[in-house]
Amino acid sequence: MPPLPHWESTPDDLKGAIREIKNALRARIAASGRSVEEVFAVVEQQLEAKVAEVEAAKAAGDSVWPVIDYADIEDGTVSADQLATLRARGCLVVRGHFPREQALAWDQDIVDYVESNHFFEDYRGPGDDFFGSVGSKPEIYPIYWSSAQMQARQSDRMAAVQRFLNAQWKSTSDGVQWFDPDRDSLYPDRIRRRPPGADSGGLGTHNDPGTLDLWMTAAYQKAFRHLFDGSVEQYDPWDAAHRTAGPQYPGTTMCSAFRTFQGWTALSDMDHDQGVLHTVPIPEAMAYLMLRPLLPDVPEDDMCGVTVNRVFPATQKWHSLLLRAVTTIPDVTAGDSVWWHCDMIHGVAPVQDQKGWGNVMYIPAAPWCPRNEEYAASVREAFLTGSSPSDFPEEHYERDWDNRFRPEDLNATGRRGLGLV
Repeated sequence: MPPLPHWESTPDDLKGAIREIKNALRARIAASGRSVEEVFAVVEQQLEAKVAEVEAAKAAGDSVWPVIDYADIEDGTVSADQLATLRARGCLVVRGHFPREQALAWDQDIVDYVESNHFFEDYRGPGDDFFGSVGSKPEIYPIYWSSAQMQARQSDRMAAVQRFLNAQWKSTSDGVQWFDPDRDSLYPDRIRRRPPGADSGGLGTHNDPGTLDLWMTAAYQKAFRHLFDGSVEQYDPWDAAHRTAGPQYPGTTMCSAFRTFQGWTALSDMDHDQGVLHTVPIPEAMAYLMLRPLLPDVPEDDMCGVTVNRVFPATQKWHSLLLRAVTTIPDVTAGDSVWWHCDMIHGVAPVQDQKGWGNVMYIPAAPWCPRNEEYAASVREAFLTGSSPSDFPEEHYERDWDNRFRPEDLNATGRRGLGLV
């Protein structure tokens, strides 16, 4: 089969690069004896059936999102049916991940932390255009090193859920262990606090694994090999092969770490209709997203709107089939956590005059692997200096905050997550 061109830095002629990669992908598919249309038809048929399942469940009033009690994860008593639903839907609510009182106390601790350091007086506005679109100011706090966040990240209860989620993936294949499912890297992310009465524009449906790197870098070309080599029926969104090494295509909206699941922990009670997360609960939808730009109705220099310095958009124009399955999370209580497969389309619904608070800490499952070990070095430096991590805008509010979480407060899990042991 013809080799695919790849780039590890931004080409000067982006549109030319897109045309080149599309031609190469089409040639690879053709060399397998199948056409792009034939391969896409396989994926489309599979997705039609899965979308119909989700639509039927919603019409019947059934819960599309799996819900599992933390106690069952801790005790190893999650049923086979629950596991099957988790893998089918690619998302999960963990009830009682933390005691409600603990989550509410963390929420208050964050308020005390930012107020004691005059954050609101010093706030300079959103550091990136993506979260600047939500409309309430500030909704996303560029804060990373509060005691509340670090206590949650390094807690035994968080580690137990991360191990459980990592175990849903195939972490070893062809004699290679792609990641360690029992050890997570400590990936620092921000806080969302949206007050009662807020109006928020939400976030449109999108995908986070990368931008043009999904087609244009060698590691991802291997990760998605079955989509382009004539064996599309073998594509498995739960196979980590080749995902855990190699660079991402440059852009300001990116994640340097490999995450099995994205996630957040609720710090307030939130009803399902109050501007919360929604997803397309079908992890296999990534195959549709990857192949769709190759069809003849898409302009030759366009990847269905995917470009550098932006998230991967999922739109009615190109992905209307998938968006029929958009499903909101159920009601959650402070201390619950919400998780979704790293490839899944997701967004945040807009809200007007929000009822109650909408507060979360973003904490993913990011297992230890070469890619995450490399990023951990920059995380350690950011932690020690109180800086914004390198995946995020250079805002650095916490550098002079004396009451941020300190190295002496790390436990064994925290040290492991930062690569200090």
